[in-house]
Amino acid sequence: MALLQISEPGQSAAPHQRRIAVGIDLGTTNSLVASVRSGVAEALPDADGEVILPSVVRYPGDGDPVVGRAARDAAALDPGNTISSAKRLLGRSAAAIRADRAQLQYALVEGQSSVPRIVTAAGEVSPVEVSAEILRSLRERAEQTLCGGSNESLAGAVITVPAYFDDAQRQATKDAARLAGLPVLRLINEPTAAAIAYGLDRAAQGGEADDGGVIAVYDLGGGTFDISILRLTRGVFEVLATAGDTALGGDDIDRAVADWIAAQAAGGHADAHAERRLLDAARAAKEALSTTAATAIEVDLGDGRHWSGELDRASFDELIEPLIRRSLAPCRRALRDAGVARDEVRAVVMVGGSTRVPRVRERVGEFFQQPVLTDIDPDRVVAIGAALQADVLAGNKPDSDVLLLDVIPLSLGLETMGGLAEKLIPRNTTIPVARAQEFTTYKDGQTAMALHVVQGERELVEDCRSLARFELRGIPPMVAGQARIRVTFQVDADGLLGVSAEETTSGVRASIDVLPSYGLSDGEIEQMLSASIDHAREDVDARRLREQQVEAGRVIEALDAALAEDAGDYLDAAERAAIEARRSELLAAREGDDHAAIKAAIGALERASDAYVARRMNASVARALAGHHLDEYAAPPPAGGKSE
Repeated sequence: MALLQISEPGQSAAPHQRRIAVGIDLGTTNSLVASVRSGVAEALPDADGEVILPSVVRYPGDGDPVVGRAARDAAALDPGNTISSAKRLLGRSAAAIRADRAQLQYALVEGQSSVPRIVTAAGEVSPVEVSAEILRSLRERAEQTLCGGSNESLAGAVITVPAYFDDAQRQATKDAARLAGLPVLRLINEPTAAAIAYGLDRAAQGGEADDGGVIAVYDLGGGTFDISILRLTRGVFEVLATAGDTALGGDDIDRAVADWIAAQAAGGHADAHAERRLLDAARAAKEALSTTAATAIEVDLGDGRHWSGELDRASFDELIEPLIRRSLAPCRRALRDAGVARDEVRAVVMVGGSTRVPRVRERVGEFFQQPVLTDIDPDRVVAIGAALQADVLAGNKPDSDVLLLDVIPLSLGLETMGGLAEKLIPRNTTIPVARAQEFTTYKDGQTAMALHVVQGERELVEDCRSLARFELRGIPPMVAGQARIRVTFQVDADGLLGVSAEETTSGVRASIDVLPSYGLSDGEIEQMLSASIDHAREDVDARRLREQQVEAGRVIEALDAALAEDAGDYLDAAERAAIEARRSELLAAREGDDHAAIKAAIGALERASDAYVARRMNASVARALAGHHLDEYAAPPPAGGKSE
C-alpha cells in the first residue's frame, strides 16, 4: 500500500510566522481543545482550570444557550431543554432517533422533514446547531488562551470523528464547525489522532522511536466504540483496518447501572427527572468503582421517594460484561480485515474515558494477551493528537516527516446490470484516493446511462446502502458495448465522496458530490459488515445467478435482433426449430435459481446457433468486399519504407 505524504495549503508559511491552530476532540460525552505551545501539545483549560467540557447544551426560555458543566448540572431539573450526546444524532433521521430508546427524552418536531429538530424552550434546534454551540465554546476558549488581546486569530482546527462516521455524519460535523466560525483544516479519525499522540509523544520525551510494528487502538468513549489496527514505523502511521460500534460507549454502561438501580428501587424510571437523576447516580458509581472496591449510592426518585444502597466491583463487572463482549467482536473483525494475527499486535493503546474502568482494561488485555498501555491520559490523547496534526497542516512544521494514512470504512461502488454492486473502492482503502473504471452500454443506440452510487459489502444492490443517483446524457449512438464510460470515484481527506462519469470518445461528462443522506441508523454500518460475513456464501451464489441472468438476456436479445433482421435467411426450418427450442430452454432456465443451469443453456443455444452465425458473418464479409480487390486492404508500408 502506497504511503501518502501530507501536503496541505499553508505549509509554505515562514518559520517566524507561526500560525495558531488547534485540535478538537468533539466527543459524545466530553469535548476538549488542544494546541501545540512551545513544541508541546497540551489540552487548553477554561477560566476555572478545567480542560474537559461536557458535551451538553441547555436552552433556557430566556437568555443564551448554556454549554458545558453548568448545563450538565441543570439537566436533572430541566431535562427536556438540556441536550446531551448530540453527536449520536448527527447525520441521523428523525425516524431513526425516535426508534432509539436513549433519545426518547427529547421532543422532536413532528412533520415530513427527515432532518431532526428538537423542541426546546428557546425554539427548535438541530443536532448540528447543538454541536456548533459546543465547538463555539471551545473556539472561544482557544482564542482567549492563545490569542489574548492580539490581532491574531485561529488559522483553523483539526476535528476528530469516529472512524465509522459515514458521509452524512462527517458532513454534519463540518457544518457544525462552519456555524461555530471554525475553519476546518481536516477531519481525522479519533483512533488515528490517538496514534499520532502516542507515537510522537514517545519520541518527543526522548524515548526510543518505534522501529515498526502493529498497534491496536481501543477507543471506548461516551457514545461510540472504535478499534483500529495500525502499523507504526518511525513517524509513519498507517491504518490497516478499522471496525467498531457507533452505538456503544460509556452512556451504555451508565444505563446498565441505572437500570440495575431502578430494579432495586422498584419504579425508579418514573419520569424524565428521575431518569436523569438515575443516570447521574450511575455515572458517579461507575467513576467511583474505577478506584474503589464498592460504593454507596443514594438517589432521589421524586415524589418524596429515595433509594440508597451499595454496588460492589464484582456486581458492576457482571453488569457490564455483555457490553465489553460486544466490543470484542469488532476487534476480531478488524484483525481479520488487517490480515494480522493477535500475537502480532505489539501494543494496545487505550483511548476514551470509559477505558478507565478496570474490568475493561482487564478484558482487553486478556483478548490481546498483553497488558494495555494507559500512560497517556485517555481523555486527552485524541485532542493532543489532533493538535499535533493541526500544527503540521497550519504550516508550522514544514520539515515534518509524519505520514498519516486513514481508510474508508465501507466499500463504494456502482449498480450494474442485474442489480449487482460493482465495487470501485474496497473498504479499508487508504484515503485520499481516486479510482476509475470503464463501463459500457447494454443496448444498441443507447444515448444515456443512469448511475447509482452505493455503499456496502454485499453483492446485490438491494442489500447495500444507496448514496446517490445521477445521469450521463449525450452519449453518441453506438452498437452495444462500443461506448466507453469512464467512472471516477474520488474520496478526499475528510472521507467525502465525489463521482464523475465521462464518455471518452465524445467527452460528454456528468458528476455529483455525495451530500448527506439522512436515515442511516447508528448500528447500520455495523449490521452491514456483519451481514456481509454471515451471507458471504449466498451472496456469491446470488451474484453468479444475476451475472448469468444478465448474460442470458444479452444472448437472447442479440439472437432475436439477428433473426428479425434476416427474416429467415441463412436458416432452414430444422435449424430454426433447433435454435428456437434451445432459446425456450434458456428462457426457462433464466427464470430459475441455478446459475450453472443457465450457463449450460447459454452454451447449448450458442452451439445450436454456430452454423447460422458463421453463415451470417460470411455473408456480411462478402457484402463488404463486393466490388473491391483484396490488395486494397493490404497493410500500408512503414513510414520511410517501400513496398515490394
